[in-house]
Amino acid sequence: MRNTLVILVFAITLLHASVVEKKAWPQGESFLHFLDHHGMPQSIYWNLDKEDKELCEEIRAGVSYYVMSDDNGSAIEQVLIPINEELQIHLAKDGESYRFELIPVAYQEITDLFSLAIERSPYQDIISATNNRPLAHAFVDAFKNSFDFTRLRKGDRLAVVYKEKLRLGRPFGLPKIEAAMIEKRKKPYYLFRFKDRYYDEKGREVEGFLFRKPVNHVRITSRFTLRRWHPVLHRYRAHLGVDFGGRTGTPIYAAADGRIIFAGRLGGYGNVIKIRHRDGFMTLYAHMHRFRRGMRRGKYVKKGQVIGYIGSTGMSTGPHLHFGLYKNGRPINPLGVIKVTKKSLYGKRRKEFLNYAAIMKEKLQNAVASNACPVRLDDLSRSKYCIDEIDINGSVGG
Repeated sequence: MRNTLVILVFAITLLHASVVEKKAWPQGESFLHFLDHHGMPQSIYWNLDKEDKELCEEIRAGVSYYVMSDDNGSAIEQVLIPINEELQIHLAKDGESYRFELIPVAYQEITDLFSLAIERSPYQDIISATNNRPLAHAFVDAFKNSFDFTRLRKGDRLAVVYKEKLRLGRPFGLPKIEAAMIEKRKKPYYLFRFKDRYYDEKGREVEGFLFRKPVNHVRITSRFTLRRWHPVLHRYRAHLGVDFGGRTGTPIYAAADGRIIFAGRLGGYGNVIKIRHRDGFMTLYAHMHRFRRGMRRGKYVKKGQVIGYIGSTGMSTGPHLHFGLYKNGRPINPLGVIKVTKKSLYGKRRKEFLNYAAIMKEKLQNAVASNACPVRLDDLSRSKYCIDEIDINGSVGG
């Protein structure tokens, strides 16, 4: 409740403040540099616990943040800096210093649907139909490992149901494909998102980009979460990766083929290696005791190759590997992508999936039958991309 009031008060204050600036986080800027550049005490950072220090390393270059100053524009009163799609740093003037806290990002989540006939390519046609480039990326990423887009021809159709976040009325973060259909020469191919995995209409898991575990025979000591309310501390926490506890010197392996884009010290993460992979993926390996000889920026590494060893450098309470996985710069749960074999659903879970798939399939078929342009499913409001209006069952009105 208190955090909701903080967001509300900040929003109201923005309307009446004399100086409010929207800025883009500079490339290479650290949270410590930010404090120093704005005349704010570095003790704000050093007094944080280990988890919050690590979160400060996660601020992405280019992310929009807000600074509210006094009437003269000379003293900062409040700052909002998004960490991910769920949490943001809130700095507020508190006497002679500033109070640091993590609060939720206020957004609205909507569900949209559309269908279209292929004219050029699925990627280009989605961009034209929705004016939303990230949606085209999400659609292609979801389907490309199970369907060859080069086989589509003019006149083939596709339909998509997706969820999207809106912040201040604008798309925020990456959309999520909930269900999709490609109709090639009148034959449909389906994809459904269920329990954060993708399946075909028979409940067989769609093979995605496969990563291996970065360490062997170690335990998970901390799991991934974008936002969690801590019942004892009464505050929000986040952990943008998975921690694997192990002995100092335990080998760390590259989770997939890729090129090292960073190898060095990185604030609370200590010794870090970052590897860029195909399809917009990047992995991060933190708190390493040391790097394997030859591991440097620009080096290409193979999946399963030893890149370093578990340690306790940086802000760490004991030897472990913090493993982060990012898609187009945004953190995602590594345990949702690391897979060993292709799986199918069985029993009660399969029955639950088939009921869900039947509902989504009907929506997709109705969209194709009515040639549905983008429409919001939650409130049926008219989309800015639509010429005609459509209801949830696909009937069109002029």
